[in-house]
Amino acid sequence: MCHSIPRHWQAWLQDKGSLTQRLIHASHGQFSVRVVSNKWGIPSQSEAQALALKPRQKAIIREVELLCHGQVWVCARSIIPHSTLSGGLRKFKNIGSKPLGALLFKHPNMVRGALEVTCLQQRHSQQQHWARRSVFYLDSKGILVTEVFMPPMAFVLPQDV
Repeated sequence: MCHSIPRHWQAWLQDKGSLTQRLIHASHGQFSVRVVSNKWGIPSQSEAQALALKPRQKAIIREVELLCHGQVWVCARSIIPHSTLSGGLRKFKNIGSKPLGALLFKHPNMVRGALEVTCLQQRHSQQQHWARRSVFYLDSKGILVTEVFMPPMAFVLPQDV
């Protein structure tokens, strides 16, 4: 059962800077992105609410694994509504294996919404994963990013990053 955020996870979960940059630094440049899926779909009810989308409104759902030293450190899921993909933001439709975080933090008008943190408990297992999500607003258009921190990260000391 998850009750309070363990101290070694707090710095990772509460940091409002670029997770991509922290992972690159922590892995001494041994960082890569593996795209699991990048396609149109219907966000979950919770995701749609976070982005103030109408029910069953389609969005690009991008699922990736962020690898450091060849190990999955973070599983990420991004929801990019159709309404966000206009003008200069069309480039977010298919960015391939580029890290989304690098593009978000380079955007001149990016504003990050509040961080929501939770602990996910796997069914039929004692395995727990800490996760966070927030909406990034680019020119007032939202992209929801959820990041699930995987067990290998438990061994990385936040003060080393």
